Amino acid sequence: MSISCIAVEDEPLALEKLVQYIKDIPWIELMATFTNGIDALAYLRSNTVQLIFLDIQMNGITGLQLLDSLNYKPFVILTTAYSEYAIRGYEYSVIDYLLKPYSFERFLQAIQKISLSSESIQNNSFLFVKTDYKIVKIEHSDILYIEGMRDYRCIVTSNGQILTSITFNELETILPKNLFVRIHKSYIISLQKIKSIEHHRVYINEKILPIGESYKQLFYQYLK
Repeated sequence: MSISCIAVEDEPLALEKLVQYIKDIPWIELMATFTNGIDALAYLRSNTVQLIFLDIQMNGITGLQLLDSLNYKPFVILTTAYSEYAIRGYEYSVIDYLLKPYSFERFLQAIQKISLSSESIQNNSFLFVKTDYKIVKIEHSDILYIEGMRDYRCIVTSNGQILTSITFNELETILPKNLFVRIHKSYIISLQKIKSIEHHRVYINEKILPIGESYKQLFYQYLK
């Protein structure tokens, strides 16, 4: 399931770059672009989108005035060259604030926040994670376990391994709780992939994973 969005940006070059960034994200569908807030507001009065990339300082009406005029609350990522608008922007519960010029890496950080907040992503049979400078789609059914490696998490799948900087707390938010459980400060496992449990250790394929002392009680209660 994709997230529908529009981009509202009055600088042609900035809009062109934003559109290209959006197209590089497989689960975001760009519905329309606008160079001013008035046309965007007219579109939003008869169309609903889940996400708005929104410049703040524009001719006609500002981005914040546009948000004031909406009768529903989509995800919003603000884009602006003026850092003094950041605090006001967060008063509108925006997902993130991109200060121009921003890199693709910084753009991905903002997008990652949407994937953590969106039930439409969480309820699917897959997740998206950022690795290097791309976003990879991983089917839940392919995941064996996830191992912590200092600043990274290694997602071990039936097709190989994927390193990502996403935290365990974020993964626990994204992954379905009926399919995945944390058994150790360094491990999340797929319940479907367990072969056996012996002496407080979980066997998945040829890997033996320890059950942490502070996780034992909750894990065994969960199995019951």
